[in-house]
Amino acid sequence: MNHHLPASGDVCRFAGVIFDLDGTLLDSMDVWSRIDEEFLADYGIAVPPDYMAACGALSFRETAEYTIARFSLPARPEELMQRWLDMAREEYACRVPLKPGARALLEKLKASGVRLAAATASRREHFEPCLARCGVLSLFDALVTTEDAGCGKNSPDVFVLTAERLGLSPERCAVFEDTCPAAKSAAAAGCTPFGVYDRHSAGSRDEMERICSGYFESLQEACVSGLVWECE
Repeated sequence: MNHHLPASGDVCRFAGVIFDLDGTLLDSMDVWSRIDEEFLADYGIAVPPDYMAACGALSFRETAEYTIARFSLPARPEELMQRWLDMAREEYACRVPLKPGARALLEKLKASGVRLAAATASRREHFEPCLARCGVLSLFDALVTTEDAGCGKNSPDVFVLTAERLGLSPERCAVFEDTCPAAKSAAAAGCTPFGVYDRHSAGSRDEMERICSGYFESLQEACVSGLVWECE
């Protein structure tokens, strides 16, 4: 991978950068793995190894519908969604941190005149207090959810809408993602996808490296990568 040392003259290769939140900017996947374990344990079910990956690109409602169908649960999607919301709210408001290097990367992009967006399956009542507590909420020009798009991130429509909210064509946007289905959708939308390591999705790294224009071990690496920056 082509790197160079950061310099004051670095210019981003993209007019806009769209970030996934959970697992990419936010170190939050442990929260969801604990919620999965506690929630399914109430039904006497152990979390299958492929469950988190299967839900990775689904919207919040699609995840609830998938969970009910997969485990034949006697519940409505609204009941699952409300319970998950209640379980996660305090974690996001008080404890979920940014990934290492996230703030530095966002600030460098913003200072370079790049338009920033989030495209996420997370809920506003979770991520907005978290981003505000971490001091980066004001850096974003657009915050788009799968609920806004009416589909999960297994559809390119989420990324098309997010680029539109930035006032850009998808071709002028990079997308940072930690899961394969979302990276594929970003590419299908016309964006340039980059993979970001998260231990919960590390099993799909080989596929991510095939799909993406680059794969970063960390956001610190992205902050100095020649794949993202060029010297003026």
